[in-house]
Amino acid sequence: MNSHYNLENCTIKVHLDVGIIRVYGNAELWRFLDGKAGERFTLLVKTIKDDYLQKFGRPLQITDRSLIVEILVHVYCDYLGLQFNRLVKFKPLNKFVNKLLERAEVVDCGEKAKDSNRWVWDTLAPLKGFFIKILPRNLSDTNLKLH
Repeated sequence: MNSHYNLENCTIKVHLDVGIIRVYGNAELWRFLDGKAGERFTLLVKTIKDDYLQKFGRPLQITDRSLIVEILVHVYCDYLGLQFNRLVKFKPLNKFVNKLLERAEVVDCGEKAKDSNRWVWDTLAPLKGFFIKILPRNLSDTNLKLH
């Protein structure tokens, strides 16, 4: 089921299923993260988990740090791919990067039983602070994400 969260005057789109959430990495999410990624990711994850608990009657079995890192890394990869395509004009390579961008735009986050990559995000979770530091402070100012 689709949910839309109005957070800090931004509408964040998330799809919830049992054991899985999907966060849409659109321009609104980028705008939401501008300048305050650390606290905004915390707010987003709390909002998603509260909504999940209300809708499914049980908590989402993903740690906050793991969930934040998974969303953050997808946003960062999206940023890098868009930046690459802006700077490098080589159609075969741009076409390949566009396919990667399609995958980065929707962040599928699943519990261990539903997501074979959960261990990756759980392993990277202690590096949350590092990933937040390398994320550009004002993503929306880059004008890379227009939708």
